[in-house]
Amino acid sequence: MAKLKITLTRSAAHRLPAQRKVVKELGLGRVSSSVVKPDDPAIRGAVRKIAHLVSVEEVKD
Repeated sequence: MAKLKITLTRSAAHRLPAQRKVVKELGLGRVSSSVVKPDDPAIRGAVRKIAHLVSVEEVKD
């Protein structure tokens, strides 16, 4: 199963509380921080809510 590397490219400061919550729940803290998460519908949905703040790339196992 593929994984997604999610990188925070823009700050979550001054964003809607729901967007800040998604950033925090994905484990992203500061700009340029990255996490690797499994590619499943829940993660895809969370990324879609903050697509304007992150960049996503697919990583092979």
